[in-house]
Amino acid sequence: MTSRRPCPPAPGPLEPYAQRFDSLFSSLAQRRGLRDYLQGLLLPRDRNKTMTALAGAEPIVGAQHPAVQGLQWFLTESSWDHEQVNQRRLELLLADPSTTPHDQGVLVIDDTGDRKAGTKTAHVARQYLGSVGKTDNGIVAVTSLWADERVYWPAHVVPYTPASRLPKGKADPAFRTKPQLAAELVGAARQAGIGFRAVVADCFYGDNVGFTEALGAAKVAYVLAVKPRKGAWAPADQAHTPREAARALAWTSPEEPGDWTKVTRRFRDGHTQTWWAADAALPAAGWGPDRRIRLVVATTDPATLPKLTTWYLVTNLPHPGHRRASGSSTFAPADLAEVVRLYSLRNWVEQSYKQVKGELGWADFQVRSDRAIRRHWQLVACAFSFCWRAWSAEHPPQPAPAEPAATAPPGAARGETTGQVRQSSRDGPVAGDAAPGPRLADPVGRARALLAGMVGCAPASPAQAAA
Repeated sequence: MTSRRPCPPAPGPLEPYAQRFDSLFSSLAQRRGLRDYLQGLLLPRDRNKTMTALAGAEPIVGAQHPAVQGLQWFLTESSWDHEQVNQRRLELLLADPSTTPHDQGVLVIDDTGDRKAGTKTAHVARQYLGSVGKTDNGIVAVTSLWADERVYWPAHVVPYTPASRLPKGKADPAFRTKPQLAAELVGAARQAGIGFRAVVADCFYGDNVGFTEALGAAKVAYVLAVKPRKGAWAPADQAHTPREAARALAWTSPEEPGDWTKVTRRFRDGHTQTWWAADAALPAAGWGPDRRIRLVVATTDPATLPKLTTWYLVTNLPHPGHRRASGSSTFAPADLAEVVRLYSLRNWVEQSYKQVKGELGWADFQVRSDRAIRRHWQLVACAFSFCWRAWSAEHPPQPAPAEPAATAPPGAARGETTGQVRQSSRDGPVAGDAAPGPRLADPVGRARALLAGMVGCAPASPAQAAA
């Protein structure tokens, strides 16, 4: 048995990272392809990260260049397993003290869509695309992301295949709804050993009974948004929607809060936000502080419940004062401040989309097969994870801050206004604070730059509840 031929090294710390994957690739060409692809993804975005851009070749006319053809072969024809690559990536994240998951983090479930022309590319059809906020021709992926107050990284991703792409439509055995795919991603995260306090997701998943029942059957804790107008049958004198249940709570003033509890949200830039949270009761839906599922309302103004700064959340984490919290429940009790903290971590998924799409070329692929698309997404995830590895080398772990800075409303991509404060314009794009210069051509410097823009809007200290 002959020894492996040495592979030309990637720049700087990217080489030790790439070496951790070498055992998954059987040939020198595959190992070179991995390094070239990751390096291309990490280079500055001066144009879309197509094969010619990743190889540094001239657009269109450079498509036949050997370097471009080599990357094309690596992505579409070479015999390597993208699932094994993702498993190795997760193993590295779990083994690194700066990124290892713990039981105070969350698993964020979401989906994202991007425009794609034509009908020949796998999974592409006319469907709702969150990135453009309307129905258009494109591809949708369901994703899971682990996050705490300091770090966040993608766990798993699967493409959603619309019924129109399957021979028997929704009756086809291969058809899976997005909530069904999301439930499978939660199972995959648990199987991979990723610990978390709860699954969090926006109202698309919170309003889906099948998804919440699947999590309950799997004994998984969750904090999910629901639409304020989500109705339930009830007598005329009772509350029918989460908004009506919130309006039934007692409130006089900040000095006489009634049923509401003050929650202070602190951010890394020093500013704070005063929110108010309360356990509401919606008996028609079976939600309440003494029920298996709680309805928690968080807002900046209990008197008016403004649309952009009010969350309606359902959770199976028991109320601290309920008898289920004493031992009959599967989960440790959670007070209002913790429920607000857990759901606020969902904002990191919006930040990650900015980075993988705006800088790493998530949607720039020009391949058609299902396998090639999945491979591209996994390699983007590897590049993103390497960014954390490079960042953590210069920034040792510190005490966990509170929560991510506010971004777009969690339901905005679906046309909902579920109450999240929009990110201020001063935060700028990803890596907006990175100075231009030759160092951006270095993938290691680029990894630092990609995360630099995050630091200014990251949180500072845990949310506090006051009487």
